[in-house]
Amino acid sequence: MPDPAPHTVDPADEHLHRAEDDPLWNESYYFDAVDDDGTLGVYARIGRYPNLGVTWWTAMVVGPGRPVTASVAYDLPVAPGQGPSPGSILAVAPAPDGTEGAAGRFGVECTSDAPLETMAVHATAPAHRLSSPVEVYQGVPGEPTTLSMEACWTTAGVPYHYGVTTRYEIPCQVTGELSVGEERFSLAGAGQRDHSWGVRDWWTFGWCWAAFALDDGTRLHFADIRIPGHPLAFGYVQSPGRTLLAVEQLTVAETYDADGLVTTAHALVRPGALEVSIEPLAFGPMLLTAPDGRVSRFPRAMARCTTGDGRQGLGWIEWNQPQPVPSRGGTRR
Repeated sequence: MPDPAPHTVDPADEHLHRAEDDPLWNESYYFDAVDDDGTLGVYARIGRYPNLGVTWWTAMVVGPGRPVTASVAYDLPVAPGQGPSPGSILAVAPAPDGTEGAAGRFGVECTSDAPLETMAVHATAPAHRLSSPVEVYQGVPGEPTTLSMEACWTTAGVPYHYGVTTRYEIPCQVTGELSVGEERFSLAGAGQRDHSWGVRDWWTFGWCWAAFALDDGTRLHFADIRIPGHPLAFGYVQSPGRTLLAVEQLTVAETYDADGLVTTAHALVRPGALEVSIEPLAFGPMLLTAPDGRVSRFPRAMARCTTGDGRQGLGWIEWNQPQPVPSRGGTRR
């Protein structure tokens, strides 16, 4: 059985880290949740690219039969670090001169009163409603609205540090309030949060990441890193009352629809030979463009999973999909 000790997380790593020189050095905090009844899913990400002088903000509210609510900005000011609130980890504040530019309409902050135990997101930001997730890829502007979020991620398991990179994942229970325009939602369900820092080049290789809460209390997380010739697997299985079991081997396969969105996925997780069938329920995708023009599609979905022994669960799954680069002759390579 793998030794869980190498995956221990240092509470000091909850805070921001000193940037390295690479332009694509990034530090991000990621949060997601699915309401217990499976009708509503939400995620939010704050990503600092200090060497590019920008902060990325992405938040999505989705659900079966619902329009996609997307709040996205890739050009906010660099989050300077601790904000004005007690326990503040970082804040993306309005423009210092008080102008009414895009950055001035944002107010986002992460706070933590107890490192590795709780972290909250406080956000108000412009958003758009889209009738279909494919419209994100098509650049459809959507209907303007506003997204507000006051939610807390409370640790519900053992924090897990990846083995060969600076990243950790924490299974959580999530409670809070959301609003989309005039709609109001109470949020209560399972979720995941992660924190990573280092070079983040979304356009070089793909991956599949997922985190689920099963109906028997087991928490499952896996990441299939698809570096050509050097695949990597990370993750855990945390069953109630048992030691964290680190993922050693992983295979994930998907089927796609005509728009390139995943319709089904299947994972085999080892040790334990845990088979997991996955059904995406609602997508909140992103379209990511590099400074040099490369593009990656990033379909992220709230999803239902079923294990080979009949357990079911809810969570989120994502794929990073770097797109082929057009050659000068107009063909694709």
